[in-house]
Order: sequence, then structure tokens, then C-alpha cells
Amino acid sequence: MTIPMKYSVEVSMALADKAPIVALESTIITHGMPFPQNVETARLVEEDVRAAGAVPATIAVIDGTLHIGLEPAQLDALGQAENVAKLSRADMAACIATGGTGATTVAATMIAAHRAEIHVFATGGIGGVHRGAENSFDISADLQELAQTPVTVVGAGAKAILDLPKTFETLETLGVPVIAYGQDMLPAFWSASSDMPAPLRMDSAADIAAAQKMRSAMGLSGGQLVANPIPIADEIPADTLAPIIAQALEEADAQKISAKDVTPFLLGRIFELTEGRSLTANIALVRNNARLAAQIANEMAK
Repeated sequence: MTIPMKYSVEVSMALADKAPIVALESTIITHGMPFPQNVETARLVEEDVRAAGAVPATIAVIDGTLHIGLEPAQLDALGQAENVAKLSRADMAACIATGGTGATTVAATMIAAHRAEIHVFATGGIGGVHRGAENSFDISADLQELAQTPVTVVGAGAKAILDLPKTFETLETLGVPVIAYGQDMLPAFWSASSDMPAPLRMDSAADIAAAQKMRSAMGLSGGQLVANPIPIADEIPADTLAPIIAQALEEADAQKISAKDVTPFLLGRIFELTEGRSLTANIALVRNNARLAAQIANEMAK
């Protein structure tokens, strides 16, 4: 059985020319914000990648075909589509096999990027260990994917709604390099810094690219997480966010929201409780990550 895959014209040309490419997920389009802001943001992120000298490849499953790069009309249609599945490792193949449409999470985007020989992926922040996971066992597949799929993922750390210490401890156990870009402390998604020291620090895209190439040369499986802090001008300080996140978590627990519904609910409530500041910060950090990912892709292509 062959995988039904289709490349956008722009990505096809980039692959033929061995040009730098940055993979982009599609859940930010379908599950992150309303239309038309979702499509406008996706296009801004793609333009950031192009402006930094690389080619964007937004990934999604549409009618049973895995698309590596979306044409403008496809992006617009996906932004307005309803009942789009949220795909991870467990359900990606089933969606393709049954002719479904789904947006890719971090794990699914990594799988698709690796299949398409794309080595760098920009996202907002990874999933991880949810608070209360000692009872719920709610742990994102993103962590295992980082341990086995050789793609460099650029994000603003893990989403701040998670149990961040347990998330990074799990990554250490799985042997995933976590690299803070340009600072000694790990970022915390909407906040530029946290109280967690970074396991590794690198100050250049060249060093980050070299580290992934060395892992490959040594036969080490998996990728690496580049924790890129949100620009200070765009951040929401951690002490401002802490009580807001706590309130959203309490409401999710009271409403017995679980599994894949947890993250969208929490992000939605935090958006309401911050009067939209969280979304503004989210857009800023995704764009910032896209620019750094393009620099790394350029170094990888050398």
C-alpha cells in the first residue's frame, strides 16, 4: 500500500532544488482560532518563513491525502472546514485510510515532515504532561515522537497549561535534547522565562543544526526541541498568568473535560480571562519560532 501524498508546487520545487524547508502544523488553523483570523495568521507565519529564506510546508490531511504544503485555496478551505479531526500518531493513518480530513498536531506533523525529508518544524509549543497526570495518565504523544522521529522542533517550550517540570523531566528520561535559544532558563510559552534552568543553551542556528546532524551521524534516534522564548515585548508575565491558568484548570475539572478536549478548552478560557492577550502573544511566538526555524533550515541545507 502506498501513502497518498501530494506536495504543493512551492514545496515540490524546493525539494528538487534541495532548498531549506520548514514544516508547519495545521491544528493552529482548525483548532486554534476562528476564521478568518486563523487563515490570516497561517499566511503571516508562512510569509515569515519565506522572508527568512526558507519555504513553508503547512501539513494537513484532506480527503484522505497527506498534503505537504497547502495551496492558498486549500488553506482558506481548511480554515472554514467543520468537524476536522485533530490528528496525532494514533489516528493519523486511520484518517488517511478512510478518506478523512484532519489537522496535524506536533506528533503528526513530525511524522509527515520526516516522511517528506523535511528536517525542521516550527510550532507554537509542544504538548506534554498534563497537570494531574498521576491520576489521569494524560501525557501527549508529542514527547514520544520527539524521542523517535529525527526532526528539530522549534517552539516556545511546552504549553504553559501543562505540568512543565514533569514535561521536561519526561523529555530528559526519553533522551530528547532540550535547547534554550539565547538564554539559560527555559521559556514558558506565553512567558519568556521560567524558574527552570535549561539543560542546554545555544545561541546560533548553526549550532542547533550541527547538533541535529551530529545526532544523525552517531545513530541516535529522535529529534530535538528548541525552546525559543517569546519576545519580551509580546510576553505575558508568568505571575500574571498563574492565577488565570489555575482558574481555567478548576473549571475544566468541574466540567469533567478530558483527553483531546482539555487543551482547546483551557486555551479558550485563558483567551477569555486575559481579554485576548493570550491569542496576541500566541501569534507573536509562533511567528518568532517560524523565523528561527527558517534560519536553522538554512543551516541544515548547507
